[in-house]
Amino acid sequence: MIVVSHRGPERFEATTSGGFTRHRGAGGVISALRPLLAGADAKWVAAAISTDDRAAVAAGAATSEDFDLHLLALDEDDHRLHYDVVSNAVLWFLHHGLFELPRRPAFDRHFAEAWDAYGRVNEAFAAEIAANAAEGETVLVQDYHLALVPAALAQRRPDLQVAFFQHTPHCGPNSIGVLPDRVATDLLASMARCAAGFHSPRWARAFEVCHEMVLGSAPAGGTFATPLGIDPDALTANADGAEVAAEAKNLDEAIGDRKAIVRVDRIEPSKNIVRGFRAYDLMLEEHPEWRERVVFVALVYPSREGLAEYLAYRQEVEQAAQRVNDRWATGDWQPVILDAHDTYPRSLAGLRRYDVLLVNPIRDGLNLVAKEGAFLNRHDGIVALSREAGAFDELGDAAVPVHPYDLTQTAEALHQSLAMEPAERHARATRLQELAAVHTSRDWLDDLVRRAEGVSAA
Repeated sequence: MIVVSHRGPERFEATTSGGFTRHRGAGGVISALRPLLAGADAKWVAAAISTDDRAAVAAGAATSEDFDLHLLALDEDDHRLHYDVVSNAVLWFLHHGLFELPRRPAFDRHFAEAWDAYGRVNEAFAAEIAANAAEGETVLVQDYHLALVPAALAQRRPDLQVAFFQHTPHCGPNSIGVLPDRVATDLLASMARCAAGFHSPRWARAFEVCHEMVLGSAPAGGTFATPLGIDPDALTANADGAEVAAEAKNLDEAIGDRKAIVRVDRIEPSKNIVRGFRAYDLMLEEHPEWRERVVFVALVYPSREGLAEYLAYRQEVEQAAQRVNDRWATGDWQPVILDAHDTYPRSLAGLRRYDVLLVNPIRDGLNLVAKEGAFLNRHDGIVALSREAGAFDELGDAAVPVHPYDLTQTAEALHQSLAMEPAERHARATRLQELAAVHTSRDWLDDLVRRAEGVSAA
């Protein structure tokens, strides 16, 4: 098996002695796949992301004890255009509905150059796979950064069994027309060269409709939906660790005997953090009984700060939290605790501690945090969940629905979740935990392999 992703399972750091230390790679795809494939004789093809990664490749030190690791030292200018301009500033914004269309995007000569670079990066991945794949080997291509790899592989190695999985939503037919014609055509045609998978049937249907509208036919490779699940044993073991216990103690001291609304997110426009704070502010205004009785603990961490939109959004998040505190804080009560450090044990402690977990993205392919929180929580916690998250398909029966744009509705969802009677709260929390464990990460991986091999899960 060959796994293909933009980020790899290992990252490298140069040492003063001239060597390199190896660290676990970051990201949800890595967290899901790494423990399943470690030691399983799998190949993993990824990009050398950092300067130290590229130096490790040059020194022949970019190796792994768990995988046959192939890190690509891509042309730096091509990689920057592929990642920052096309992947993050265009495709991410497109699929999450983030464009402010009266102003952007505006596709010019610079974007055309970036699109050519995106193609060259995808061709480099395909060339590495083709050169190292055994006859008929299974290849699992991960996410929108590598959407042209299936077409490139079909030309180079038609014997390979390929599945492509997109972890984001897929835009609908009204949005695909935003892209230049050749970009939309190339993306859709490539993804359709193999089985194309998504976390939700909604996103699979959106891809099918876009393909029909742009190319005039159904995707030849077929589509499927299989949600990524948790790894119950690994998640429990991590949450039971000493670091999480220490972070939980810190949270208990900060919250006291008050209720806790918690969120765990990247500082990312699609996560809708600012509207979450505004809805909380509205709840405190309309339901004064909650003043001094609840704390909103926002456990967030920076993301993609090389993009101006993300730097600006971080400022908006900080300002929104401060406005709530300026308006409502008293001598011994801080309504919002905003912690912007990337600390995994702290996040797990928050997921165990919440009374309400607010997950209100504008759109989300899945949002694994909603499932992790539902599984880990020990406070009979309620998940207030956006209907636009893929995880709503699985948790919606027990979660409290949230309309991501409606502040009044979100404020009432928070109030309802906090005020819920103990019996209903316990029943919902128990059901949430059951639903969160229905699909595991192993189930997801097994289904990807079956789909690559042309075998329906049915």
